[in-house]
Amino acid sequence: MSAYGTTRHHGQPSANSTPASTTLFRRLTWEGTVPLEIRVDSKELPANSDRGLECYYIQAPRVSYLPLIMPEIRRFLMDVVFDEAAGKMLKEEEWWFESEEGTLLKWHWPIGLIYDNHTISASIRPPSQTSTSHYNLQVTPLKLILHLASPPTEKLLLSPSAESCKQAFMGQLKEADFVRWGNTKRMTGLRKQDQDGIWEGIKEHNFDDYWRVASKIVPTTAPARSNSPPPSTNPSMHTRPPPAEPQSAPDRDNAYNVRSVPVRLYLPDGPVMQDVVPPTLEDGSAHTLVHYLSTHLPLLFPPAPYSGPELAYAMMHGVLVPPDAEMAWLGACMAGADGWVSVCVGIAR
Repeated sequence: MSAYGTTRHHGQPSANSTPASTTLFRRLTWEGTVPLEIRVDSKELPANSDRGLECYYIQAPRVSYLPLIMPEIRRFLMDVVFDEAAGKMLKEEEWWFESEEGTLLKWHWPIGLIYDNHTISASIRPPSQTSTSHYNLQVTPLKLILHLASPPTEKLLLSPSAESCKQAFMGQLKEADFVRWGNTKRMTGLRKQDQDGIWEGIKEHNFDDYWRVASKIVPTTAPARSNSPPPSTNPSMHTRPPPAEPQSAPDRDNAYNVRSVPVRLYLPDGPVMQDVVPPTLEDGSAHTLVHYLSTHLPLLFPPAPYSGPELAYAMMHGVLVPPDAEMAWLGACMAGADGWVSVCVGIAR
């Protein structure tokens, strides 16, 4: 069994205005892991393989990707399971995964998102005899089947390789950058060394290396909404006026000044929803998660004054998110490494 118990990092954090609380939540998000049980399809094991050891356990980083843990899995299989001669004939680029239920896994999704999506999908199935949780959030290994040949490329959308994964990751960063600012200048303005460095931070699971570059494109929570108007009882004042002076660089990079928060909503065995999510509402108040969910999914999250039983829950990085969490704060502190706020919706028991 392998585990990524501690983030690998070195050197001093980059100097910027990011407050300590924001860095804390970013680090907690970064250091999250999920348990995986990986079993080779018994029908595809090479001749003379040890069939009693074809299962491998790993505690994988949530921010990582399946292609990035493949070399470690291969080392285990070559050392313990495969016959040496037969194992050398296998091509790693042809390996692919599906869940125990037969669902094809998406290579370009972070491992943590794959795990959470499986969790919410399980919430609409009959509960197991051992399930006693209202939210069915027990931390159990996600059981994956590893296939060694014939990847269904027409369904995978991209070849199962680390290079393809990198290209998809960079594409997600650029899309999130455009959603936030209305352009991709921050991403395209990065030097090639920085663009390669942000991916190396993911590959090596190095928090400091990743955020040394990511801090140039991801908004911060400081200064805290310095341009927000004070509370007023005058209805005509319930709009957010433009600042009287040109915004300084920290103000422009404030999470509450973005054009839209990059948010994707994942439903159990359903579509992925994406919409414009402004950081503040028309009256100048902060756009909260409960407002977002009750607007987009009113049948699952009925708006006030609903007082009935809880119908669904929102989860990010394996934890339940407080309904009053502000979308701008989530975008700055709890977005995935790809820049997106991935909200998974499960059905309450």
